[in-house]
Amino acid sequence: MKTNSIACIVGARPNFMKIAPIMEELRRWPCFQARLIHTGQHFSPEMSASFFRDLGMPEPNENLGIGSGTQIEQGAAIMVALEKAFFKNRPDLVLVVGDVTSTLAAALVASKLEIPLAHIEAGLRSFDRGMPEEINRIVTDALSDYLFVTEPSGLRNLHTEGVAENKIFFVGNVMIDTLLRFREQALQSTILTQLAVQPGSYALATLHRPANVDEPIQLRRLIEMLGEIGKRLHVVFPVHPRTQRRIEEAGVATGGLILTPPLPYLDFLRLMADARLVLTDSGGIQEETTVLNVPCLTLRDNTERPVTIEVGTNQLVGTDPARALTAAIELLEGADRPARVPELWDGQASARIVTILARQMAASV
Repeated sequence: MKTNSIACIVGARPNFMKIAPIMEELRRWPCFQARLIHTGQHFSPEMSASFFRDLGMPEPNENLGIGSGTQIEQGAAIMVALEKAFFKNRPDLVLVVGDVTSTLAAALVASKLEIPLAHIEAGLRSFDRGMPEEINRIVTDALSDYLFVTEPSGLRNLHTEGVAENKIFFVGNVMIDTLLRFREQALQSTILTQLAVQPGSYALATLHRPANVDEPIQLRRLIEMLGEIGKRLHVVFPVHPRTQRRIEEAGVATGGLILTPPLPYLDFLRLMADARLVLTDSGGIQEETTVLNVPCLTLRDNTERPVTIEVGTNQLVGTDPARALTAAIELLEGADRPARVPELWDGQASARIVTILARQMAASV
């Protein structure tokens, strides 16, 4: 039996939850030898270590140590480092997840070196090319040999773009694999006690997208909106480093909010699961709150995850703080709307992906 080498690329924080179940599943298959390459960007070594520990991930085979910088600086540095890594240990397949800078950089290197490419979370589209993630998704999908789709909209988008049917696989959501695996373990987190909040007594907020945090007036209005919600119940606000810088630069007051630094995965999962509602501009949190059956207000004008609105707990409220406040008050004063878990979000997506890869790569020998 031929052993296939797979280079699994992980970079920004959200991708740890996506790559972890894939790495675990690959270890079960003798036909695969998985190498984990960490691009080493965005957050502190201590936070990175907590993700490896909490998610039971092996230490990376290689850490590129890229560090911070603009998207172009990071992307270029990742490409140069990955090219050297692939010349040294050429994989049979490069596997990327999500839509961050490292995803696009790895896709470009794999394409140039003529290494087959698999993209997990393929087909998602916000139809807003002002979002850097949208460009990353489109280009990565165009270069991929295997496109693993999380929701029906991904199938529709790829079909519309003319992608060959034999490249597309509807498998479910690997991020939900991680959530379901660690949901019980997260109950052991003491984060609620540390923050002096009770289940159902607080809202959870996250903000990091440029449209919300880079313009001082908009950021101030959003923080004030959270403060208004804070008059009705606690608001826990783990602050992304980018957002923290913008708050300090703009001199925005955050009194009345419970601020924390970015949190380890298990602590954040516990906070999400026990929140009365969540306000966010994150993509992944829209998915996680749907499975947790927690109301979510998305502070964006579009979403690449429409299934969370169609069947889940998500509402798209835009970037107008007044509209978001009205929606939050309505949720607090009224009944939650019925919701259900999307198709194939059952904790088995990674098993489906690895099974498909084993079959496809064996057939290509």
